[in-house]
Amino acid sequence: MTTALNKKERPLVKMESISKHFPGVTANDRVDLELYPGQVLALLGENGAGKSSLMNVLAGLYRPDGGDIFIRGKRVEINSPRDASNLGIGMVHQNFMLVDTMTVAENIILGMADLPFILRLEQVKEEVRLLSTRYNLQVDPDSYIWQLSVGEQQRVEILKLIYRGADILILDEPTAVLTPQEALDLNQVIRRMISEGKAVIFITHKMEEVIRFSDCVRVLNRGRLVAVKKTAETSPGELARLMVGREVLFRLEKEPPDYGEKRLELIEVRAKDDRGLPALCGVSFCIRSGEILGIAGVAGNGQRQLAEVATGLRKATGGEIFINNKDKTNSKPIDFITSGVSHIPADRMVMGAVGDMSVAYNLAMKGYRSPPLAGFGLLKPGRIMDFARRLIKVFSITTPTPDTFIKFLSGGNIQKAILAREIEACGGLLVAVYPSRGLDVGAAEAVRKRLLEQRRAGTAVLLISEDLEELLSLAAPPFRPCPPGADNGPASGTGALAGSQPHPLGF
Repeated sequence: MTTALNKKERPLVKMESISKHFPGVTANDRVDLELYPGQVLALLGENGAGKSSLMNVLAGLYRPDGGDIFIRGKRVEINSPRDASNLGIGMVHQNFMLVDTMTVAENIILGMADLPFILRLEQVKEEVRLLSTRYNLQVDPDSYIWQLSVGEQQRVEILKLIYRGADILILDEPTAVLTPQEALDLNQVIRRMISEGKAVIFITHKMEEVIRFSDCVRVLNRGRLVAVKKTAETSPGELARLMVGREVLFRLEKEPPDYGEKRLELIEVRAKDDRGLPALCGVSFCIRSGEILGIAGVAGNGQRQLAEVATGLRKATGGEIFINNKDKTNSKPIDFITSGVSHIPADRMVMGAVGDMSVAYNLAMKGYRSPPLAGFGLLKPGRIMDFARRLIKVFSITTPTPDTFIKFLSGGNIQKAILAREIEACGGLLVAVYPSRGLDVGAAEAVRKRLLEQRRAGTAVLLISEDLEELLSLAAPPFRPCPPGADNGPASGTGALAGSQPHPLGF
């Protein structure tokens, strides 16, 4: 890759003194940015530092409150995503911009201005298949978005920009839903693009990706640009310090597990995905209190269905599910909740939070049925606010006020709010699906410490993640298997499913 910090040539993108304000929040405070042809720029910062806001200005979703934008040396006004697209700018957002009820191919061409009057959708599908194969972003163009896993939807977003020929590509946490191998494959996509003179702005919280993928780094802190570094002249430790203002532990120390009673047991569980295809094929394991069981796998191989079956959100087509030794097979979700099950879902905005509700009421969504948040069938707003303020403080949730709509928070702070709610309500079993996805290094460290605290307190944690480092650092050490119906010790905590049959896609 080329390092362009000292280039004399004209930048492809130049943002000067960009400011953006929201009620009670300054997202960007006179930020400068330059991006050159053939360059990969990593944009770093804590959750809420203003990275996505700055890129949303460049992508036409936000209007800046101050500053200027130059594209190829010409000052431009970007008033909409279409303006940005016409300038060759494309963005993959943290929260996907896809229509669930349309197919992959339809989403990829949706909104394109140069489509022929008579659309040849079969030709589009074939082009998508070729791009999928070329860039190793496998996805079926005939699938509906609602049928896809979060990781597969991310692939669609990336394919959409490639298909539309963007030469200024903004990737906002693109590898948060990818395995390490898929991230390397994405790097090959990026390299191919920059070899053609295109440029990439890469927002990530994964330090190893910054070092491996980028040419230079810009670090934001509380909306301000605090550092510009050549990647070759910095280190993960230095970047982490610049981001969060302190040393960050990249390794967690944990004591040996203290196993207790069975919390969750699956016996030969089978389930189908949304397309009616087998998703779980005879999966069996058990988790005890004081144990973290890690589940690894590439997105789309049954993890989502496993989490939903274990929390009552999906019906099993076979097998048995026990919570605290009581049969809960195909019980209602409320029965799982009252049995002490908490769930951190993979998709925080679709399943984890209600965007048009306040932070306070999102935090209360598990406890609103009973005292102290309610009494005699009526909510108690004062107690809900006190409850919310306590969780906001304990979990370091950055929000202007508890009354702020949660959709106005950064993705990382939304994740913290979900984590706070579910841990507070947890009665013995926590199903955590990608709990640190999209979090900066400091916030991810805090989340992992919280999970270890839960294990120490006797909670059983089912941890589903594509981050192998996270799994290996949190999951309990291997132990002797716990076969269905037996009581001879906990299951392995490294992701092995005792007694399970191979999933057709490798799970």
